[in-house]
Amino acid sequence: MDRPKNSPTVSCHVMAVPFPGRGHINPMMCLCEFLALRRQDLLVTFVVTEEWFGFIGSDPKPDNIRFAKIPNVIPSESGRGADQPAFYEAVLRNMRAPLEDLLDRLDTPANAIVADTYLVWSADVGTWRNIPVASLWTSSATVYSVFRHFDLLVRNRHFPVDLKGWY
Repeated sequence: MDRPKNSPTVSCHVMAVPFPGRGHINPMMCLCEFLALRRQDLLVTFVVTEEWFGFIGSDPKPDNIRFAKIPNVIPSESGRGADQPAFYEAVLRNMRAPLEDLLDRLDTPANAIVADTYLVWSADVGTWRNIPVASLWTSSATVYSVFRHFDLLVRNRHFPVDLKGWY
């Protein structure tokens, strides 16, 4: 299941775990393709829900990128905008167990995990299994800077914003 066809022996197996949203899956896939094209001995297992696999599974990928599906344990992509906080809560509560089950079933054990920063539980998964975890921030550097320095916005009274008179 894991070994890429027509490639050298796998020297490193990376499991890529994006947050289940287009603005997260696309950047993670770009990173994986970049890595896979430069190292033919690298195997990438890209983990998505069954629903997301239906959206992206037919796109051509390098031979050393494999898709792995976990069950649809979160609300459908088509309705997630109706209750974004509940969707995020479902991701935090329900995706970890199927991912750990998948890690147990791999023919070639994962040497590293690259997970979306929003999947805060991924660091615990790696720690418990002694697998290094890298966090991929998929938003712009500007958004990161706002989050990183949010305390300054509050301290300097730039947040909350008073929009009276602006509209």
